[in-house]
Amino acid sequence: MTRWLSRTLLPRTLLARNIALLIALVMLSQICSIVVLLHYVQRPRVERAAAVFATYVSTLDNLLAATPPASRTALSARLDAREDLPPEATTAPPHDLLRAYRTYQRGLFLDSLRKHLPADMPVRWQTEGAQRLWIRMHGPAAGSHDAAGSAASAPYWIALPIPEDAQGSGLEAAIFLSLGLGLLAALAGYAIQLHLNEPLRELTQAARRVSAGDSPSPLPTDGPAEIAAVSGAFNQMTRALQDAESTRALMLAGISHDIRTPLTKLRLSMAMAMPQGADSSFVIAAESYLDQIERILQQFMDYAGSGEREEARPGDLNALIERLAGDFAGLGHEFELSLGSLPAVRYRPTSMMRLLMNLMQNAIVYGGSGLAVRTWAMQDAVAVAVGDRGKGLTAQELENLKAPFQRGRNARAHSGGTGLGLSIVERIARLHGGGLQFHARDGGGLEVWVVLPVKAA
Repeated sequence: MTRWLSRTLLPRTLLARNIALLIALVMLSQICSIVVLLHYVQRPRVERAAAVFATYVSTLDNLLAATPPASRTALSARLDAREDLPPEATTAPPHDLLRAYRTYQRGLFLDSLRKHLPADMPVRWQTEGAQRLWIRMHGPAAGSHDAAGSAASAPYWIALPIPEDAQGSGLEAAIFLSLGLGLLAALAGYAIQLHLNEPLRELTQAARRVSAGDSPSPLPTDGPAEIAAVSGAFNQMTRALQDAESTRALMLAGISHDIRTPLTKLRLSMAMAMPQGADSSFVIAAESYLDQIERILQQFMDYAGSGEREEARPGDLNALIERLAGDFAGLGHEFELSLGSLPAVRYRPTSMMRLLMNLMQNAIVYGGSGLAVRTWAMQDAVAVAVGDRGKGLTAQELENLKAPFQRGRNARAHSGGTGLGLSIVERIARLHGGGLQFHARDGGGLEVWVVLPVKAA
């Protein structure tokens, strides 16, 4: 369950995971800092400001109550004293999501202020127009008299300016600055991760070139120590593969040369040893076996050197197919051609000819009838299909024959094979940046597709 959740929730790429982790850590640290600041710094500060303001209000209330009526009139006018509360005054400040901290600090200030003031001195907040606090006082308002002509003691409201500590504007800017710094840290981490991912991208491209049979240039090892170690190990592996490939090609070339020399001498000795007019059936059989040995040697050589060192150049695949089809027609094997318009493709001529010859020869040997070759252009690629009407192997069985030294059940009646034919075709196709596919043919039989990119090697 945990593994499924991690696969579902976590991003697919290492870059996205690192950036997400960095953003989460930065945001968590910022949230913790803000919580500590609000609880241990701002809250005591606001509560202390409310206590001081409550003391000021109580002192003012006592002063107004003790002020003579003549002086109270001017003082009440300056304080904008009113018997009725203005309609724009509210019990609590309105909520604003964009200024959530300011709303929180004002509410905290009002709660603290109400705790320090008597219960019969309510507080109201005015936001429309000027920002003011309305507080109901105990003393008589100026000009209020009872029936006997003395001052009445009815409560009245006065407006006082809001203390700076209740505004919350300074810390709000600090919070936005902190969030901006967090975003800047995330962007810096993103840039650092991109810098680290560049060698990994080069390593991926080099590995793909190696898997396609190419020899990439050595990777730079001047980056961070960990990346440099990986690049150095990859360069060492590439050199080892190239040395092994060279040793294998040299060994097979030597074996082929050393075996073909005695085979040639054996042919000559057999021809000279047989008296004139003798039965030649033995010679014919022996030469047939010698031909099989040479074909096997040639297949090993083709598999060992599939054209890596051959230079690729632009060419017309249709012209190469027509030439090969003409050669097979001269041997009595007719291929039906359906050649579409193809763009120029960069390919290795000898290797591509070997690929097409192997496919066409397999169609003749194992299919027998309905021989056909067709070509068509795809998006950024071209396709060559060689088909027959044989009832031999299925497409899935042919997929398994891509591995070296694998022979199908229909190969028992055909001698002289090594199980390398489709392996050679697969290696050449991959060398050109393409691939090999097997499809059922309309009307029966199978088709082997070779798909090559237009910008092939």
